Amino acid sequence: MPDAKLRVKELMMGKKLYVGNLSYNTSEDGLRNLFQSYGTVASAKIIVDRDSGVSKGFGFVEMGSDDEASAAIAGTNGVDLDGRQIKVNEAMDKPRRDNNSRW
Repeated sequence: MPDAKLRVKELMMGKKLYVGNLSYNTSEDGLRNLFQSYGTVASAKIIVDRDSGVSKGFGFVEMGSDDEASAAIAGTNGVDLDGRQIKVNEAMDKPRRDNNSRW
């Protein structure tokens, strides 16, 4: 049976990518099309303001494997997409909020 710690690490490896400095005109299809040349795109999501529906200028792309994710970072970080030089790196887990905090 494989080591449990190794299995957890495999599950945590970065297939999910953060894509920043997106143009407000960039669509999820446009984002998906850019990353498809590096492998299977499991999902592409642009984050929008919940009240206005306007893009917040960043999104996430989930690649099919760690190797594809690494290739996508190397191939897309700093490229021009819809007039903006995008920033691409491995997505970090969102910090948990402490609901008991007053801040």
